[in-house]
Amino acid sequence: MAFVDTFVPMQAPYLFQLLDQHLWLSSEKCMFWKEEATLILSDVHIGKTGHFKENGIPVPEALFKEDMHRLFHAIAVFQPKAIMVVGDLLHKKNNEDAAHFFKWKSDFGNIPFHLIKGNHDVLPEQWYADAGIILHNEWLYKAPFLLMHDMADIIPEKYKNAYIISGHIHPGVRVKITGKQHIKLPCFYFGKQHAILPAFSNFTGVAVVKPGKKEKVFAIANQQIIPIA
Repeated sequence: MAFVDTFVPMQAPYLFQLLDQHLWLSSEKCMFWKEEATLILSDVHIGKTGHFKENGIPVPEALFKEDMHRLFHAIAVFQPKAIMVVGDLLHKKNNEDAAHFFKWKSDFGNIPFHLIKGNHDVLPEQWYADAGIILHNEWLYKAPFLLMHDMADIIPEKYKNAYIISGHIHPGVRVKITGKQHIKLPCFYFGKQHAILPAFSNFTGVAVVKPGKKEKVFAIANQQIIPIA
């Protein structure tokens, strides 16, 4: 399976500054942390389409290929020195999609690829080791951020005051379009003490978040980042 046929430039990312750090928010549903030259994403759910097909639910194979196209493009644009997935890289099983990702990962290069395990990352640790993935079981601290999959998990006492970057809930925001009509869009959410990244996979739903005062939400629509609050 070939993931890259032609290169389609992404829209210009949106610069968001937080705790003296420069975070480039991409419409490809990932974030580039400039100071660490690290591409951060969450909830890739590789193998979810295969899981549905194995259970008799027809799902277009193109969904998985499109996700891999977007990941390749983001890497090509940002040229990261490291890639960080804050949980749910895979979707439970080592199926055909996971095997294709394994081959893509081995062919791509030597960029360090980190994974903080999410609730769907249940394959044996040897699989991740063979794929060249650096595994973190619960969290990873890189000042000033504590990266973890689910912000509801137990936080080590020494990192209680760290700013959390997480995923897991697939955040979205409800946006009014005309009259009483609304649409739900994936979004980046930045609260006072934690951020939630959008699900990278396009084969996911969204959980609507409602920003409070001094909280920031950036919707993703039409290949653009749109500040909402």
